Amino acid sequence: MADGAQNFTDMFQKLGEQLKIPPFDVSKIMEHHHKNIDAMGRSWQAMASGVAAVANKQREIFEATMRDVAEMARDYKPTGAPQEVFTKHTEFASKMMEAAISNTRDVAELVQQSGADAIKILHERMQESYDEIRSGLEKK
Repeated sequence: MADGAQNFTDMFQKLGEQLKIPPFDVSKIMEHHHKNIDAMGRSWQAMASGVAAVANKQREIFEATMRDVAEMARDYKPTGAPQEVFTKHTEFASKMMEAAISNTRDVAELVQQSGADAIKILHERMQESYDEIRSGLEKK
């Protein structure tokens, strides 16, 4: 099997010589691709961390909502003037709306941050790649 691979490599080397393609360092190309794959992996990890953070935040939101609903049910006393009952309902609805807005903002920030972290990793790798290519061309 090694002979087949060697023959294949020799064939491409001879083709390159015939076409007068300048020689290139295969190990550098492999290193370059390894760095690209590593950057993709780190980017995916950043996204996965963001997904986990969003899931945790949603769990926290759900637990807090359940506590608030239980507290309201415990404190609810339908007796009293209709104005008092209406006021309590209004206060609870207002509290829930404020919590929903705040929680939505928090989740959106988590999603935005994890996306930004993932893109930053890829952007940095693209810049490194550009610099590697440029320095390789400047040497020749």
